[in-house]
Parts: sequence; C-alpha cells; structure tokens
Amino acid sequence: MGNKRLWRTAIFYLIIVFVVILVWTKSPSLFGNDKTKDLSWFEDRLAAGEIATITVKDKDHIVEGTLTTGEEYEASFPAEYTSSLTDKILEYRALADSDDPETASKYAAYKGLELKVDNQGGFDFLGIVLNLLPFLLIIVLFFFLFQQMQGGGSKVMSFGKSRAKVMTKEQTRVTFKDVAGVEEAVEELEEIRDFLANPAKFQALGAKIPKGVLLYGPPGSGKTLLARAVAGEAGVPFYSISGSDFVEMFVGVGASRVRDLFEQAKSSAPAIIFMDEIDAVGRHRGAGLGGGHDEREQTLNQLLVEMDGFDMKTGVILIAATNRPDILDPALLRPGRFDRQIVVDRPDLNGRVDILKVHTRDKPLADDVDLEVLARRTPGFTGADLANLVNEAALLSARHSKKKLDMEEMEESIDRVIAGPERRTRLISDKEKEIIAYHEAGHALVAHELPNADPVHKISIIPRGQALGYTLTLPMEDKYLVTKSELVDELAMLLGGRVAEEMIFSDLTTGDQNDIEKATKLARKMVCEYGMSEKLGPLTLGQKQGEVFLGRDFTTHQDYSDQIAYQIDQEVRRLVDEAYERAEKILKEHRERLDIIARALIERETLEKGELLALLEGREVAEAPEPRKAAKQEGAPEKEQEEVRLPSPLKRRPLPQPE
Repeated sequence: MGNKRLWRTAIFYLIIVFVVILVWTKSPSLFGNDKTKDLSWFEDRLAAGEIATITVKDKDHIVEGTLTTGEEYEASFPAEYTSSLTDKILEYRALADSDDPETASKYAAYKGLELKVDNQGGFDFLGIVLNLLPFLLIIVLFFFLFQQMQGGGSKVMSFGKSRAKVMTKEQTRVTFKDVAGVEEAVEELEEIRDFLANPAKFQALGAKIPKGVLLYGPPGSGKTLLARAVAGEAGVPFYSISGSDFVEMFVGVGASRVRDLFEQAKSSAPAIIFMDEIDAVGRHRGAGLGGGHDEREQTLNQLLVEMDGFDMKTGVILIAATNRPDILDPALLRPGRFDRQIVVDRPDLNGRVDILKVHTRDKPLADDVDLEVLARRTPGFTGADLANLVNEAALLSARHSKKKLDMEEMEESIDRVIAGPERRTRLISDKEKEIIAYHEAGHALVAHELPNADPVHKISIIPRGQALGYTLTLPMEDKYLVTKSELVDELAMLLGGRVAEEMIFSDLTTGDQNDIEKATKLARKMVCEYGMSEKLGPLTLGQKQGEVFLGRDFTTHQDYSDQIAYQIDQEVRRLVDEAYERAEKILKEHRERLDIIARALIERETLEKGELLALLEGREVAEAPEPRKAAKQEGAPEKEQEEVRLPSPLKRRPLPQPE
C-alpha cells in the first residue's frame, strides 16, 4: 500500500510540473515576461527605423529580433498579421532603393533590415497536448475518483462485489476459552460448530442445520467476541461483514453485494457468514421517508430471499449481531431465517468473576487482589466494562511504577469507569466543599438507615468527571426484580442530599439537579409503568408505539384523559413528597451522625464501607491519611473559586428494570 501511494503521489506531481511547463512554453506572457511588447510599440520602432532584425513566428503570433542598439525585443501580434507585415517591410525596402533621393534617404534604414518568417511547420506536439489537456485531466479525475470509491484500480467497476473478510482457523486465535460469562450462548454456538464438523450425527435424527443465529444484547456484552470464537472453532470459511458495508451511494449495490456474498459462501460450503450490526440493513420495512422503494429495503429483500426463498441449498449459516432487536423486520425473525435468537446479556456475579479471570490471566496480579470482591463491586458491568477496568488498573500501576496490579489500583479503576477520573486540580472553595460533604453524607445516612436500600460501599467528595462527589451503593447480590419497597427507599435516598443541604444551610444549590430528575422519572415509572399506585391501580398509562417515519423509534402516546393525567401528577407528587419526608425524618433523628460523616468527609475526602460503619457505630477509625491535593489550592483567587459550578454530586448506575 505504501509503494502504491508513493507512486500515485509522484505521478500527480509530475502531471502538475508538466502542465506548468506547457503553459510556460506556450504562453510566456502569462508569467510576466518583460520582453514581450504590444503591436503598437513594434510598429512605432519599425517606423522610426530602430529595428535591425525581424523573425516572425506565425503560429505563436510573436515577432522577435534585435534593435539597432543591439537590444533584443519580442512583441505579439494578432492572427493573420504576418502577410501584411511582410508586405509592409518589402514595400519599405523597395522605397529604400527608390530613384528619389529624398524617399531613399527616408527609408535607408530598411535597406539592410533582415526579415525571417518561421512558419513553424511540422508536427506540433505541444500544441496538440495543450489542446487535449482538459480532456486528459477529466479522465485522470474520474480514474482517481473510482479508485477512492473502490479502494484500488483493479476494482473500478466492482461496485456489486462483496467486501466480506474471509477468515480461516489459522488467522483467528480467539476460541471459546476466551469467552466467559455467557455460557448459554457458548453452548448454543458449540452445537452449530458440532453440526458443521459432524453433520451426519444430526442428519441421522432428521435434524436440519439452523439457517441463522441472531445474537442480541446490550453494547459491550460480547456478541462480536462470540462470533470471533465461532470463527476460531468452526474450522470452515468464515465471512465477516458489517451491515453498513451494504449501504452505498449507487442504486442496487446493496442487493448485488448480498447476492455476491452468499454466492461466495455457497461455493465454499459449509461456511459461516457473520453480519455485525444487522440493524443497518434489517430495519423494519416501511420505516422511513423512502417508503417501500427505499434502497435499504431492496437490500433487506435480497437478504430475506437468500436466507430462505426458493433456494433450498444448505451448508451456509448466517450469524448476526445487534443491540436493537426491537427494530428488526419481523420477516427476519421468523423460523426458517433466524431460527435461533440468543440473548447475550450482562453477566451475573459468577460470570463477572470468570470474565475478570480471562482478562487478568496474562497480567501480574498482587496477592491482595480478590476477583470476587471486584465482581461484587461491579453489578451491571458488561464484558467490555470489565476489560476496560483491568486495562485502567494496568495503566494506573504503570503510572505508579509498580510491578504488579494490586487491589488499590483495581478499586480506583472501578471508580474511574463508573464516575470518571479524579479532578484534583479543580478549584473548590471551603464553603462549597462543606456543602458537597453534607450532601453526600445525607445520601449515605439515609441509605444506611433504610431497610431495603442497597448498602453504601463508598463515599467521596473528590471531583470525578462531571460530578463533584458521589455515593456508591452496591447490592449484596445480583437483582433481576425490584420490589416496591426498594423503589420507595431508593426515592428517599435520592432526596437525602437535598434534605441535608436545606436542613444544614437553610438554602438549596444546583447540585441536586440530577437527583431530582432521577427521583421524578422513577416515581412516574412506578405510577405509569409498574402499576404501583394505590389510587390508579395496576394500569399501564401511556402506550409506547413505534413511529414509522422516525425509523420505528418509540414514543409515548397519551391514551388517557386529562383527569387521569392530573391524578398521575398527583400520585407522582405524593411519592416524591413522602420520600422527602422520610429522608427528612431520618436526618433529623440522626443529626449528630450526619455531622460526623460530613466532618470525616471534609478531613479524609473518601470513606470506605468499613470506615463509614465505624463512624456510625461510634468506633474509632484509623488515623486519616495525608491530606490530598484536592479541590482547593492555596493562593487561588476568590473569583475563580466562585465561578465553579455544581453539577450533580451523585452519579450511580441505573437500577435494573424488571422484565
């Protein structure tokens, strides 16, 4: 690729130099040649007898020569002027030989005048090239345009060819041993591998190979990794392509590429096709302003025909991945096309432990690293999140010049993934630091006292990302259902920071903006979606429907009256007010504990779970560490400190929603 690019660059510059030379040769006057004069200047010199020699270049329309002073000149003249100039000079010569002494004396200077006429005959290569130059430039432009569109000169007209990458077992090193946390999906895909390796075993029972396998789940859950593992395990040709590779500016290219892809796979059957992000071409038909004649829909139609249609050839399996299965066309999801739909969800506790083992097996770990503790601290993390966690820990260890990854770096990397890196250079005044400390202490104390709230794992007032502080609560085990009592306690905990600010400082700040937003959304879901309102009962209020012209994106349609809408607002307000009163009651009853936690946060900036429990139980806590260079810096101007804004101090991962 490097040599081809070098040659293209060299040819491009050679063309530019050649054009400049041509223009310079053919039109020197364009570049400001001072010797070129106009016709009037030449005729004045000629009439004055100051010209010694003349050479006429007919095709270039230039007359040149020397003056009687020996100076060279050059003048341009219009077309068809050569004959009149020649006649004029011959006339002047004849007058110089006149018998009349006065006339002969007047034109004596023309008697020795040298005149040469250069007809410039023969083959004018430069002129022809200059005339053909615009056409040559157009041809070169189209040539490079097609090259860029197709990625090479040999593919100028191969728009309809598939761009799939063919991988063999030797090229792919990822196997099922590198996949963890999704055992069910691995088991399903292992069956496909066994079918390709030993089809007679299944055919003896009348079993048919699945036409397609759809992997769907949240981003980062390992769908593409599973496909790579299949490629490493299958031992058959593996064609990998993205859904966006079928989208092109030319009509019919997508459908042509689908045909070419399946033809290649069938020619080397048994084979596997992996299509990543299939929602790029498999979106619900009729969704969009293009209607039923949209180019993308023609690609989808061809894909449907290739997967089933009238072609009964077998031996080709299509594996597709998407995180938007709700927008796929129903014809894709029916049996006979995607026979198998595998959910690749976020891993549970044991799955996270296995994933951490995979990502740490080639890294030096210290003896204090406990992967089970890390797995408990990371509920809701996907495989990509855990991989990023381990990588961040390795980067932090290298930054601190450590030879191994220890628990301190692992814990810090979790905070970095959840809330972002620390921002210790952010200038925060002592007053704002105290407000943030009481805010986070309010969250922590309310969460500790509520029976159904998740235990507090860590509190910090060190700025991270967009937050100036955060309270991290973690469940004791993975949750798939959330009870009403847990949601009510969650509402109270969300409002604990606001209550603490108002109770201590008799004023409010903008720091609880995110808390109020979360509490309002949670209360509205409890009323409208979960049916947890005693007044309205078990009703779903507000039907979700897909807007066709918005690409099947879901919007909420108000299917209730204005009176019910008023009752919904009342119920949401009631839930929030009751949560506010519960948080206020807890903080007033435990005001001394609130002050203790806030003072400890101001002094230490971070409190772990054990330290918080010791403070709440009145036990002694280990001596505070060295003061960190946190928000405030000595000598910072007051104006800069006042300009600091308070985004939401609380940043937590969302609750798992009930199925």
